[in-house]
Amino acid sequence: MSETLFIRLGSQKQDLIHWLIWSSNQQEIIASGELTNAEHLSELTEKSQQREVVTFVPGCDVAIKQLTVPGKSQRAIRLAAPYMLEDELAQDVEQLFFAYSNLKQDAQGHNCFVAAVGRTQIEKWRDWLTKAEIRCKIMIPDVLAMPYHEDTWSVVALGHQLLIRQSQWQGMVVDQATWQMIVDRWQQRSKSDSGNEEGADSTRLPVLNAYSPLPVDIEGLQINAMPEELPLALLAQHVKAQSFNLLQGEFQVKEERSPVLVNWYWAAGIAAFALLANVGMKGAELLKLNAQQQVIEEQIITTYKKAFPESRKVRVATIKSQLKRKLSEVGSTNTGEGFLTMLNKTQPAFSSVPSLKPESLRFDGKRQEIRIQAVAKDYQSFDKFKVALEKAKLSVNQGAQNNQGEQVTGSFSITDKGNK
Repeated sequence: MSETLFIRLGSQKQDLIHWLIWSSNQQEIIASGELTNAEHLSELTEKSQQREVVTFVPGCDVAIKQLTVPGKSQRAIRLAAPYMLEDELAQDVEQLFFAYSNLKQDAQGHNCFVAAVGRTQIEKWRDWLTKAEIRCKIMIPDVLAMPYHEDTWSVVALGHQLLIRQSQWQGMVVDQATWQMIVDRWQQRSKSDSGNEEGADSTRLPVLNAYSPLPVDIEGLQINAMPEELPLALLAQHVKAQSFNLLQGEFQVKEERSPVLVNWYWAAGIAAFALLANVGMKGAELLKLNAQQQVIEEQIITTYKKAFPESRKVRVATIKSQLKRKLSEVGSTNTGEGFLTMLNKTQPAFSSVPSLKPESLRFDGKRQEIRIQAVAKDYQSFDKFKVALEKAKLSVNQGAQNNQGEQVTGSFSITDKGNK
C-alpha cells in the first residue's frame, strides 16, 4: 500500500488524538487532523479501509530499557530481562508486557533492548481500535519513530508535550510546562560534575535538533533549528528506519485473509460439497445399478435353466461358454453370434403362429443359414410363418410339406438379407 494512516493515541480515553495519512510514493501528506478523544476514533474507520494503519502511543507510558544480560541465547536473555528491571519499574513484572527489539549489541555492550508497558494499558489501546473497527498490526512508542542522530537529540512539540529521542533506544515524553524544570536539572548536574572528567562527560548538556519551536529559550542549551515539520509527518518519514513493534507475542495481530482468498475458499468449499454430493449420488446410483444387475443375472440364470433344465450349477460368468458349447451342437461355434441374431429375428414369427412348432433346428455357419424342421396342424400355418419371417427381412426357402394324419410337417431354410 502506498498510503498509510498514522494515529497517535493518548494515554487516557479523554486525551486528544492526532492522525495523518501519508503517501510514501509522493512523500507528502494526503490528509491530517485531530479527534477530541477515543470515542471519535470511528471517524477514521473509513479512512483505514484499504490502507495500512500504524499506531503511535505515548512514550511516557512505555518503559524503554537497554540492558546487558548474561547469556548466549536470546531466549535465556529475554527470560531474565524482566527480573533485572524489577526494581526500576513502577508495576509488578506480572502486570507488565515486555516487547523486544531485534537490535544487536551496541558500543556500550547492551545486548537486550526491551519496552515494558502495562497489560491493561496496551489492552485499552487495542480495545479502542477494535471498537472503531480499525485493524492495526503495528504499534510503536512515538519517541522511537523520531529521527535518530548520533551525539544529538531530536525534539518536536506535539500538543502540550515534547517528544524527545535521546539515542537509538532511549527517548522520553515531557509536558511543555515542565520543560524549563528538566533543563534546569540538567544544568545543575552538569555544573556539579564540571570538576569531574567522567561526570562532566556523562551529564553534559545535550545538543538538540528541534523540528518545531520550543516553549522556552534556555541559555546554555545548544539548539539546532531543523526544517519545521508536522509532528506526525516527521514520525511517518522515519518510522521505517526501525522495525520495532509493540504488538508481538500474545498481542500480535494475526494475518487477515484477503476477500479474494476468502471468496476462493468459499468457491473451493462449494466445489468440494458439490463433488461430495455428486459422489454420493453416483454411489447411490451404483448401488441401484448393482441391485438391478443382480436381478438381471438371476433372470438370465432362471431363463437358462428353463431352456436347459438338465443344467445344475449355473453361473453368469460361465453361461457364455456354456451357450457356445450348446451352439456347437447346433452348428459352428465360431458363428454363434450370427445364429443368435437370426434366432432372435425369427422369434416374432413363432409368436405370431403359435400353432407351428419346431422339431429340429440346425445352423450352417458358413452359409449363415438356419434350417428348421417344423410341424403344424395345417398348411396355412406354414404360409403364415413364411410371411412373418419375410416381414422380419429374412429370406425364406420353404421345403415340401407332408400330411401325416392330423399334422403337417415341413421345412424352412432361412438366411438374413442384411448379411448377403
